[in-house]
Amino acid sequence: MKNHFNKTKLTLILALGVVLTTACTSSTKQTVNSNQSNQAVISPTIAEAPAMGLKRKVAIARFTDETKNSNSIFVNKSFDNIGKQASDILSARLTDSGQFLMFERDDLDKVKSEQALNGVTSSVVGADYLIVGSISEFGRKTTSETGIFSRNKIQQAVATVNVRLIDTKTGQIIFSEEGSGEARAEANTTFGVGERAAFDSTLNDKAISAAISKVVSDLMENLLDTPWKAYLIAEQDGQYIMTGGASQGISVGDEFTILQKGKLIKNPQTGLMIELAGKPIATATVELLTGTGNNEISIVSLDSALPAQTDLAQLVVVEKE
Repeated sequence: MKNHFNKTKLTLILALGVVLTTACTSSTKQTVNSNQSNQAVISPTIAEAPAMGLKRKVAIARFTDETKNSNSIFVNKSFDNIGKQASDILSARLTDSGQFLMFERDDLDKVKSEQALNGVTSSVVGADYLIVGSISEFGRKTTSETGIFSRNKIQQAVATVNVRLIDTKTGQIIFSEEGSGEARAEANTTFGVGERAAFDSTLNDKAISAAISKVVSDLMENLLDTPWKAYLIAEQDGQYIMTGGASQGISVGDEFTILQKGKLIKNPQTGLMIELAGKPIATATVELLTGTGNNEISIVSLDSALPAQTDLAQLVVVEKE
C-alpha cells in the first residue's frame, strides 16, 4: 500500500511539472514599434487607393548613413548599404502612392550607361523636387531577463532617419523632418524548454522601414501642397504645345491658367530671389495628348490670343482655381 501511494504521489508531481512547463513556455515573437509613442503610422494616402491629381516630378538625390556603421558588416562595396536600403524603401513608398513621377538619381550612372547602349544621347529629366536624406541613428542591442525557472531574450533594432525636401529651382529647403522606428524580437524559455532565438537580421530592415513610415506621410503632404507647373514650348497652327501628359494626370478637356511670370526681385534679408505673383492672360484647354515616356506633351487651345511679341519662356501654366 505504501509503495502504491508513493507511485501515485510521484505521478502527480510529474504531471504537475508538465502542466507548469507547458503553461509557461512561449514561442519567439516579433514586434515593430511596440511602444505606443513610437508606433509607426502609415498615411491613408499610401494604404488606400491614390487620389487622382497632377503629379509632381520627384527624385531622391541621396540617402547616406551618417552613423558609425561604415566600418561594420552592414555596408556594401560603396560603403553605404543602409543608406541605399532607406532610399529604396522611401522611393517604393512614394512610387506605390501613384501620386508622383519618380526619377532615378542614386543609380544615374547605370541609367546613362544603358542609354548609351541603346543609342540614346540624353533623356534624363530634371525633377521639380529633390529629397535628401540620412540615417542619423542605427543600432542593435540584446538583453536578457532571467527568472528562477525562466529566461527571456530580447533583440532590438533602432533607426532614425532625417529627410529634407528641396525646391530645385531655388535650392531652398522647403520641408525637413526626423522620424524614428524600432523593431524587437523576444524568445522565452522555462526550465530550458522553449524557443532559442538566433541573430535576427530582419530587425534591421523593419526598424528602417518603421522610421521611413514616420516621415513619408508628412513628406507626401508637403509635396502635394507645392504648386504644379507646366510650360508652353511652341505654337503650331493656332494651338500650343504644353509640357506634361497623361502620366502627370492630365486629361483631354482639362483647363489650365496661363500666367505671365511676375518680376524677379532679390530679398536683401535672405539673399533669395522672389518671383512676384503672375498675371493671368489666358485659359488653356487640353485638346490632345501625345508622346510617350518622358516626352509626353499636350496640345492646347487658348480662349484668347496672346499679346503680340509674347515670349513663351516668360509664361507658366498652373492649375485653374
